[in-house]
Amino acid sequence: MKERTVELFPAALPGVCPPGSVSDAPAEEAPGGAELEDKSDMERSCVLTAELVSRCISHLGHFGNGPPLYQLSLPSQNLSDVSILRNYAHLQKLELPHNKIKVDLSCVSHMPYLVILDASHNEIFSFFGFQPPKSLKEVSFSYNRMAKMKDLSACSYLSKLELDHNSFSEITGLEQCCRLSHLRLAHNRISRISGLGSLPLTHLCLRGNQLERIEGLENLNNLQVLDLSQNRITSLSGLQNLCLLGSINLEKNLITEIQECKHIHDLLLLRDLSLLENPVQEQPDYRVSVVFLLQHLTVLDQEKITAEEKVSSVNKYDPPLDVVSARNHLTHMVYQLMQPQVLYDSSTLPSADSPYPMLVLTGPQGCGKRELAHRLCQEFSEYFAYGICHTTRGPYYGEENGIDYHFVSEEDFQNMILMGKFIQTMQYGGHSFGLTRDAIEDVAREGLACCVHMELEGVFSLKRCCFEPRYILLFPSKAEKYRDRLKSRGLYTPAQIEKAVSRLDVYAKTNIQRPGFFDNVMPCDDLEEAYQMLRLVLKEYLLLKEEEEEEKHNRASPDSTSMASANEPVAKPPSHLLGSGTLTSQSATALDPSNPSYRNYFTKIQAELSPENSPAEFASIRRRERLVREAIVGNSPGVYSQRFKSSAQKAPSSMQTHDSGSHFSEDSRPTVI
Repeated sequence: MKERTVELFPAALPGVCPPGSVSDAPAEEAPGGAELEDKSDMERSCVLTAELVSRCISHLGHFGNGPPLYQLSLPSQNLSDVSILRNYAHLQKLELPHNKIKVDLSCVSHMPYLVILDASHNEIFSFFGFQPPKSLKEVSFSYNRMAKMKDLSACSYLSKLELDHNSFSEITGLEQCCRLSHLRLAHNRISRISGLGSLPLTHLCLRGNQLERIEGLENLNNLQVLDLSQNRITSLSGLQNLCLLGSINLEKNLITEIQECKHIHDLLLLRDLSLLENPVQEQPDYRVSVVFLLQHLTVLDQEKITAEEKVSSVNKYDPPLDVVSARNHLTHMVYQLMQPQVLYDSSTLPSADSPYPMLVLTGPQGCGKRELAHRLCQEFSEYFAYGICHTTRGPYYGEENGIDYHFVSEEDFQNMILMGKFIQTMQYGGHSFGLTRDAIEDVAREGLACCVHMELEGVFSLKRCCFEPRYILLFPSKAEKYRDRLKSRGLYTPAQIEKAVSRLDVYAKTNIQRPGFFDNVMPCDDLEEAYQMLRLVLKEYLLLKEEEEEEKHNRASPDSTSMASANEPVAKPPSHLLGSGTLTSQSATALDPSNPSYRNYFTKIQAELSPENSPAEFASIRRRERLVREAIVGNSPGVYSQRFKSSAQKAPSSMQTHDSGSHFSEDSRPTVI
């Protein structure tokens, strides 16, 4: 609250009250008359008087044992001469905005306690035309006529400096301002950022200058808010090292490319970015692209970024493998439904109890999964056959068409997609890879399980279809050894090698973040060791390990075996894995519910123990199959027409009963209806 000068400045206080200030002041005066007198004084003269000071000064109080401190605010008083203020040594805050001061601010040199000085909106030509007090912290010279900066090393406590709307063309003299945190130089004539050194700036405004590139900010490690709007900047290069930046304003510049955002991609604290009125906004998908490149943003172009926008941007430019596989599966399902329907009689048809057995070897490029797949199919030829995939890449040295891959053109590959041939496709290294349903059917017709190999993207896609393979991850545990193996093959460029090595983290994270995603994980730094581990896993999977141990035990004790066989019924020998759909074992571990093969084993045992179908049941099954085919073709008779044909049909003979199994062992080629 403002107080009278008589109360604030007693006569005994030297150096504070100017001579004559008390005696010249009237004792009592009407408020209205005082205001009229002030206005007339302002109109007649632009010289600050003690009487005006006494009316506008306010007491801030005491700080410790020091003298009392005061604040003086004289905005819009039409002042041009304030030299009288040299007598007010205890001012701490001085505000002189919107006046006509041109030169003389030497009075500030006589204010040792001054902390805040506001001389904005004046006509001052000289930059700090006074000896600045050591305690000075905040200065505003905005909207003046200054053109050249000078050394401010004496202002060691200066923390905030505002110089907007002047005529500065260069930033100089601030190198020793070791506490300067806020600097404003908006709307000047600066064409190059310099002279900032390693100042502890947290806020910098260079709005409305003539800047064409961002430079000279490399050492401003504390910078948090940056305003470079209304310049001629074309690139964001120069901001990449300002890791504390939280807000960047680049409105009304000349930025044309979205890829410029890559320069600020690693600024993890950046939350607010404005590129309004830049040519880049005319780019298609501008907003979603910037949101994708800068995932940590919360405000773009003064508009809050929603969670839906962030998810959409990721799904558009870098979708998770789950999203890619879902789209892939949906695409193939739609194209399959658009084709003539096919009935598959083979054992690849889905079953809740005993799905068609498949083995998938997966791992990064060049880890040896193709070689191991071929070797497994050769050793376990009674159980597995190699499933041949299609690809658009050219064959590597030693690869043969129709054995390792079906090498096709991109056009043929796309035509196969449109024809609904694939159950899984993926893109890798600019080439397409895919597994067709016919490739699996060709193996199933031979009564064997299908063994294939693919990258991680293919595994995600294959998990969407009706098959339930056993997935084995071959993982190079030593990155350097894996890199040397790729180099030694001489098939890959350095960029392809580095990409393959970088994907090791993707496989590792998938295995960690998705427990049970792979049935087995084994290192493949040494292919021979990896193959031996793979053999053991497959023997457990096929229940062959227990049979071998049992055979060795029987050979070691033939007497006990013969005595046991005399007292117990003879057990059936294990049948083929796929030929009859059953597989038995004498091992008790097969009946352990925690064993992966427990479900298949139980189903097959149950199938063996179930009674055979009667002749009437076989006839009913055949009749229903025929009706299904006729219904699909569209030639199905009426619902009640079958009731009148039952008397004309002959009961199947016992010979037909014995031959009924041949109906299900016919060639399982797909029948187009």
